[in-house]
Amino acid sequence: MKKDIGQQIAALPMRWNDNGKLRILMVTSRDTGRWVMPKGWTMDDRKPWAAAEIEALEEAGAVGYISSEKLGEYRYKKVLDDGSKITCRVRVYPMVVEALKRNWKERDQRKRRWFSAKTAAKSVKERDLADLLRALAKKPHKQPAIQELLKAS
Repeated sequence: MKKDIGQQIAALPMRWNDNGKLRILMVTSRDTGRWVMPKGWTMDDRKPWAAAEIEALEEAGAVGYISSEKLGEYRYKKVLDDGSKITCRVRVYPMVVEALKRNWKERDQRKRRWFSAKTAAKSVKERDLADLLRALAKKPHKQPAIQELLKAS
């Protein structure tokens, strides 16, 4: 593993609406306000999917079931507090949302919104993440990580 690559994890909070259509919950980033997945740095004392579940709760107020199997990954350039940039590899774990909290840790710093997978793909800047979301728009139930998650939830 390269030292100059940051390791991050993300939750992909999802639900199916009354019409059986997949919906993806996204949040705005704190700095630019663009739409992103709830994500953060890996945590030494947590499994990666457990850390992603914490990020979903803190950033989006989402509570539910998260898969221990990653759905995919993407890379992006993160601007650090000192202005320097680092490439981050983000492992994405699907999460079926059971409830959204009214009060959550970052509610004053972010907006949250449900999107169709296709619209979510158009709303993100990262090409690999957009590809992952577009694949979900076609056949979400065919993704092995989502199949496992639906069996468990």
